[in-house]
Amino acid sequence: MRIHFIAIGGSAMHNLAIALHNKGYEVTGSDDTIHNPSKSRLEAKGLLPVEFGWFPEKISQNLDAIILGMHAKKDNPELLKAQDLGLKIYSYPEFLYEQSKDKTRVVIGGSHGKTTITSMILHVMNYHDRDVDYMVGAQLEGFDTMVHLTKENEFIVLEGDEYLSSPIDRRPKFHLYKPNIALLSGIAWDHINVFPTFENYLEQFQVFTDSLTNGGIMVYNVEDEHVKMTVENSDHAIKRYPYSTPDFFIDNGTTYIDTPDGDMPLEIFGEHNLQNLAGAKWICQHMGIDEDDFYEAISSFKGASKRLEKIAENNHTVIFKDFAHSPSKVKATTEAVKKQYQNRELLACLELHTYSSLNGDFLQEYKGALDDADIAVVFYSPHAVKIKRLEKVTSEQIGEAFEREDLLIYTNPGEFQEFLFSQNFENKAILLMSSGNYGGLDFNHLRGKIGFY
Repeated sequence: MRIHFIAIGGSAMHNLAIALHNKGYEVTGSDDTIHNPSKSRLEAKGLLPVEFGWFPEKISQNLDAIILGMHAKKDNPELLKAQDLGLKIYSYPEFLYEQSKDKTRVVIGGSHGKTTITSMILHVMNYHDRDVDYMVGAQLEGFDTMVHLTKENEFIVLEGDEYLSSPIDRRPKFHLYKPNIALLSGIAWDHINVFPTFENYLEQFQVFTDSLTNGGIMVYNVEDEHVKMTVENSDHAIKRYPYSTPDFFIDNGTTYIDTPDGDMPLEIFGEHNLQNLAGAKWICQHMGIDEDDFYEAISSFKGASKRLEKIAENNHTVIFKDFAHSPSKVKATTEAVKKQYQNRELLACLELHTYSSLNGDFLQEYKGALDDADIAVVFYSPHAVKIKRLEKVTSEQIGEAFEREDLLIYTNPGEFQEFLFSQNFENKAILLMSSGNYGGLDFNHLRGKIGFY
């Protein structure tokens, strides 16, 4: 097949392009800008466009399909040409479904934990040499790409994102996969720019639950009231498998989980991660991995990239980087680090970077999110607010939303970095939560501050 990607440089898009190239497809693509690591990875496969921009002349009847990325606009010249020619245009999730119609589709959904649970499942499968197709939202240790597609594999594991499919398809991605086996980890309002009310957001998970094939399997976090209600109130003919946080304890900075063979130490920690583990166990068992084999494999799981990722540690300091930005993720991550390092002072730094987090009305959702931190810091860029064309957010609004009088708020990257680097790192746990980079924070310099290069 001849496939052309409009907006090939995105994280998900370039991985799909590489996966199809590896499968033997003829792949081309365009984009107006491509940054690393996408740029170097596409270049290594000979897929990097010769020049950046949109070129309608690339679009012809010789193409079997177009895959349209979210970065493109509705008036994209290549898209308009493809529509004029009547070519088949797929969104990213639509094409993944086309590639997996004859497979057992396992879809991991939820407002939080999707990437970690998908990563856990793939780690276990890889540990036991079980080859599966997959799409995951982070680069995993031991895996070359975030997307892997074959003709022969029985299972495909898909991270089910609730965000929109493409500029011309406003359906959430996870509505298009029609899972045979699914998981719901949690529901907490997000993507306020697309789902303006919580009720509207909640409805997307109801649609997802009802999109399972008849007789399909739904594994769900029974400790989340919205997940419980959504799954258990559905009239759809599915099998339901609830999970909850397993028994555990923390000893000398290590979390131990209760298993049939006794207490087992884990590389990961935090109640939210233990919930993720319980859900992953159910999924793996439905994919043919028995309980003992699951525990053997999961004991070596160190976490997904940027999800409570330990970036530096010495005898008296530990530094974590985490992708957390929504209120529920921020609260769970902060609480997890404090419980794991109870005898250390926790410095938690949150960057408000997304559309939702920079919305004045949505800010109220952050109430109490940083309560477990000994020192709580929020950084945001007024310039980012302006670029996103949002109403101005003030430091006073942020302070009131978090309901913490000693909250430190920075809007200048230099001042934030000066504060961070001037800290006494002795006996501290430092948590950096952001989907951005704090206006250009030098993480290597931070690592160097504790003698870790």
